[in-house]
Amino acid sequence: MTPDTLENVRISIDGHVATVTLDRAPVNAQTPLSQEEIAFAFDYLSDLDEVRVVILTGAGKAFCAGVDIKDRAGKEWGPAERRNTLRSARESYHSIVECTKPVIGAINGAALGAGLALVASCDILVVSEDASLGLPEVTVGLMGGSRHAMQLFGRTQVRHMMLTGERVGGAELFRLGIAQKCVAAAELMPAAVAMAKKIASYSPLATRLAKQSLNAIENMSLRDGYRYEQDMTLQLGRSEDSREAMLAFKEKRAPVFKGR
Repeated sequence: MTPDTLENVRISIDGHVATVTLDRAPVNAQTPLSQEEIAFAFDYLSDLDEVRVVILTGAGKAFCAGVDIKDRAGKEWGPAERRNTLRSARESYHSIVECTKPVIGAINGAALGAGLALVASCDILVVSEDASLGLPEVTVGLMGGSRHAMQLFGRTQVRHMMLTGERVGGAELFRLGIAQKCVAAAELMPAAVAMAKKIASYSPLATRLAKQSLNAIENMSLRDGYRYEQDMTLQLGRSEDSREAMLAFKEKRAPVFKGR
C-alpha cells in the first residue's frame, strides 16, 4: 500500500501540514479496505518528519456516515472475516490517536457511528454549521461507538444519542465546548488550516511529546499523570529546540526549530 494506490482516502501535504480526506462517495461510508487505508495514512504521516500537523476531513457533504450498511446487508461472513473487519475498524481509530502528530478534525457534515469514532479520535475539532454527530446504530439493528462518544459527551447525552439515534449539530457541539470553532461550510478548511499552521510553527519535538503525554496521562491519577508530564519536561528541556525557544524569547525573535 502506498499513498498513490489508496482508493478511499486522499493524502495531500502543504508545507508542514498534511490533510487526509475521506473520499468514498456518496457519504464516505467505511468498508474494511477504507479502514485499512485510514490506518495506513496516519501511520505513513507519523513517519514523515516534514509533517507537523494533520487535518482529517471528508469529501462531499458528509464527513463519514459510518459503516457501509448496504455492503453488509445480507452478507454471509466466513470464519474470522467479521472479527478481522472489527479489528481493522479499531485500528483505524487508534491510528489517529497514536499518530505522532496532532490531528485536527475538520468535520464538514454528518459523522455517524464509526464516523463519530473517527471524530472522537482526533485531538482538536473544528466543525461546520452543517456538521452533526450521531449514533444511529440502534435504528439498523447494530451497536455503535458509544465508548468513543464518551470521550466527548456526558453520561446521559451519550445514552440519549445511543437509544434514540438523534444527532448533535455543529452549533451545539461548539456550545458544549466539544468543538473549538463552528463556522460556515466555506470557512471550515481555512479555519482548520490556520489552526494547523499555528501549531506547526512551534517545535515539532514539543508538540509530539505533548501529544504523547496527553495520551499517556488521560487515565492516570493526578500524581502519576503530573509526574509523567514532569519527566517529559525533563526530556524536552535537554533538546536543541527547547534551548532555541528560550533563547529566541529572550532575544525577541522568531525561533528556528530543527525538531531535535
